[in-house]
Amino acid sequence: MAIELTDANFEELVVKSDKPVIVDFWAEWCGPCRMIAPFINEIGAEFEGKAVVGKLDVDANNGVAVKYGIRNIPTVLFFKNGQVADKQVGACQKKALVEKLEKLL
Repeated sequence: MAIELTDANFEELVVKSDKPVIVDFWAEWCGPCRMIAPFINEIGAEFEGKAVVGKLDVDANNGVAVKYGIRNIPTVLFFKNGQVADKQVGACQKKALVEKLEKLL
């Protein structure tokens, strides 16, 4: 299951994480965001203990979205050691997200 990320907890849970992190930037009104949401939650369960998987609602938390230049959603950023290591813009297959995450493990 994915954790809920906010402007307030992003630094602690993502930037300071000692594990790779996937952040799904999404919004309630975004159809493609709803398409990948089940994948994000499945990956969160499958990689529990090995990676952190979170979702950040860009409408409620635009500070982080602005900081990372998120202009299209869904955008999934992959972090390693507090830095963006990879990204996926737009809806995609679960396999594509898993492959990018596995490269960071």
